[in-house]
Amino acid sequence: MDFKLETFLPYRLNQAAERVSQRFAAQYRTRYRMTRPEWRALAALGSYGRMTATEIGANSSMHKTKVSRAVRALEEKRWLKRSEDASDRRIEHLELTPAGRRIYGEMIALARAYEEEIARLLAGGLAQLEAGLAAIEANLPAGTARRGPRD
Repeated sequence: MDFKLETFLPYRLNQAAERVSQRFAAQYRTRYRMTRPEWRALAALGSYGRMTATEIGANSSMHKTKVSRAVRALEEKRWLKRSEDASDRRIEHLELTPAGRRIYGEMIALARAYEEEIARLLAGGLAQLEAGLAAIEANLPAGTARRGPRD
């Protein structure tokens, strides 16, 4: 049986995603001393507002231990604050502090510039890539529910 891993589409998509993600991670790691899980948690809170750690994990496809470490690191940087749920003390709500919102705004500018760089690399193929990704997302839904903007 002839099978070449390097031409297997799921493998290629994963490799491309990893390269794109690593390049962006290098930018925010250098500038903000931030890990990928911290970026994902910050981005989720900046995009959707107040969330629980469980919601951040579901939204970003991160394991709860990674979310917990990211939340702790963002809190130590004073970019995130916790508040207890009024009706259930086991639940903590997380949201960005003013400093966290400022960093999120800077990160969004960095992300948009990086996205433009990737779009230039794709030349005229960006619309086709976006259509293909939309088809995958529509027909192979994620196993966990995600929140939309400001749900």
